[in-house]
Amino acid sequence: MKIYSYVCKMQILRSMTYKFNVYGNIIMQTIIMLTTSFFWKALYQNAETVQGVEIGSMLTYTVISSCISVILTTNVEQRITRSVEKGTIAVDLMRPVNIFAVFFAEDLGNVVALLFQNLLPIIFIGCIFIQVPLLASGASVLMFLISLCLAFFINWLLAAIFGMWAFTAINMHALLQVKRHLIRLLSGSMIPLWFFPEWLRIVLEAFPFVYLYQLPLSIYIGKCDGMSLIRGITIQLVWLAVLSFIFYILQKRAARKVMIQGG
Repeated sequence: MKIYSYVCKMQILRSMTYKFNVYGNIIMQTIIMLTTSFFWKALYQNAETVQGVEIGSMLTYTVISSCISVILTTNVEQRITRSVEKGTIAVDLMRPVNIFAVFFAEDLGNVVALLFQNLLPIIFIGCIFIQVPLLASGASVLMFLISLCLAFFINWLLAAIFGMWAFTAINMHALLQVKRHLIRLLSGSMIPLWFFPEWLRIVLEAFPFVYLYQLPLSIYIGKCDGMSLIRGITIQLVWLAVLSFIFYILQKRAARKVMIQGG
């Protein structure tokens, strides 16, 4: 644990040095957040509620969604891809530490740095130009945090599993961009699933994406409570167990393949 704690600490310090990336991410998230808020204001122009949700709740949804996107930032796909492309993956797998645990520690350290570098400025901008994103109920704080933590682990596992394609794919860069945008679209990050056709909503709820953004956001604005909240958290735990098992199997197969083929 000391090794992984040190890796996490070093990643925090490393992330603090790249100021240009920080400013670029803040500008991009601000543009997306403001554009989305303009869309909701136009949609609610002649209506007090849509699908049982008021305009204030949707504006809060927009601000917090931008904040969650900061927390769900991962680099594990790029790290796996670079290791495979450079041919260092065999050496990495033979190190006396779990290389994927190192990647996780790096991502965790990066998120800790982003909490101060990106999240606080985004909340500040959202409070000034959109509205103060108040929690619907103080009693929901704990469940929101639990759901958000589970979303972080699920998102990391999805990224790591996707990164395993680097062992068979020639070029992963285009696939990474497609995957990133699809998750933002299908997870309810920008448009909640309750605005989708019922048949499409039912289909998307069978995938883990909706439990990355929409569930924590629904808890935050008070759209999800009672049995639906318990059901959502339970499904997150099930997906966490399933994805952990899948990642464990893929990790073993990747290590066996690399050792047999020699990198």
